[in-house]
Amino acid sequence: MPTRTYNSNNPTIFSFDGYFMSAERPQVIDVGSAEPLEQLLIDRIRQGSIELPLLPQVASQILGMVYDPNAEAAKLAALIHQDQALAAHVIKIANSPAYMTRNPVVSLQHAVSMLGMNLMSEIAFSASIKGSAFKVPGWDAEVKRLWQHSLASGAYAKEIARMRRFNVESAYLCGLLHGIGKPVVLQTLVLLAKEQDSTLSRESLHRLLEGYHTQVGLLVAADWSLPPPVVESITFHREYHYAKTAKQECMTTCLADRLADHFLNPEGLDEVAVRDHAVYADLNLYPKDIDTLLTLKDQVRKAVEAMPL
Repeated sequence: MPTRTYNSNNPTIFSFDGYFMSAERPQVIDVGSAEPLEQLLIDRIRQGSIELPLLPQVASQILGMVYDPNAEAAKLAALIHQDQALAAHVIKIANSPAYMTRNPVVSLQHAVSMLGMNLMSEIAFSASIKGSAFKVPGWDAEVKRLWQHSLASGAYAKEIARMRRFNVESAYLCGLLHGIGKPVVLQTLVLLAKEQDSTLSRESLHRLLEGYHTQVGLLVAADWSLPPPVVESITFHREYHYAKTAKQECMTTCLADRLADHFLNPEGLDEVAVRDHAVYADLNLYPKDIDTLLTLKDQVRKAVEAMPL
């Protein structure tokens, strides 16, 4: 079972099985200057009393199959079939423009044979977690933005991994889940604001999401028993030089995160800005590779639109 320990000089910073929280979030260090809602959030994190989303059993079993080289397609189809709602959803996604095959997919077995086991695992896992982790009533626009960013990051991470001949399935999971703490921070802040009869401004929300999603993401990672590459990507995707064992995944997630930001908000992060980062050289990507990644918007858009909330 993963363990979590706190910095004795600052209880808002903790290590998680050796994944020490870096100085990425200097604004959270001064606990005394925190706003009331921020202080309550810090207390919940410190006490381990954040209400975490449940990982559906099907998603947990699919996660185990992603890293199992001996996993069989028939077992995946049988597993998804146990959840009729998920099975119907997966078939609907398989027939979307992002994945449409020559002939309409009519069954899970047909979907697995046409799309392949790895792609089916990605679709089923993504569809399974969106209903549990990405649901905050009254904040639909924010949750939608977070979900779309996760999907776009996963889609870009796969393409980067293909270019560099990394593990594509692991890259997708790291891209998809690196920000899994954000919807949980949002849900926690909404509950705290309701309890305190106070207002949560969007400006404060965005600052707190950026400031605390890593800590809360690590709580989710422990509760869901996420694989080490995903845990490191949650922790180090912006400071990949500190990664211990999964630097490839962390660099890939760093770039996928930037490309997803540009995809969803090109005015906020234009093409000139998105090209200006050391991660391209660290990934040994050439200018033509960067050009190729930036031309994938239609492909990424189809993948995002295939899984609406």
